[in-house]
Amino acid sequence: MSEDSRIYSTGRRKTAVARVWISPGTGSFTINTRTDEHYFARPTSRMVIRQPFEELEVLGDYDVFCTVKGGGMSAQAGAIRHGITRALLVVNPDHRTKLKAAGYITRDDRKKERKKPGLKGARARFQFSKR
Repeated sequence: MSEDSRIYSTGRRKTAVARVWISPGTGSFTINTRTDEHYFARPTSRMVIRQPFEELEVLGDYDVFCTVKGGGMSAQAGAIRHGITRALLVVNPDHRTKLKAAGYITRDDRKKERKKPGLKGARARFQFSKR
């Protein structure tokens, strides 16, 4: 991978969609034009987006630029992780075994179940009253 090339990929989680570009660099994360410390208040979200790099022991070798929309903060972090994983597979397909074993390649397709008519929520009922 040359110095001026960028690899693009898309990551998804719940209703969040992340467009991710990685390029060789110093390990900086730019999310929606902000640093990861400013975008994600929770340290767990920052940890989630670094997991693919830590798994491959290449943390600090790539700069990440991404735009993400939809979902909440946790879903956005998961979408960014999924996008980073897919981009790393384009860089080196040999990483697939490690990333697959860690569970980062598979898109987590769980979404919130819809509310059903006549019920309080997706499955919760209203309290039964005998009188």
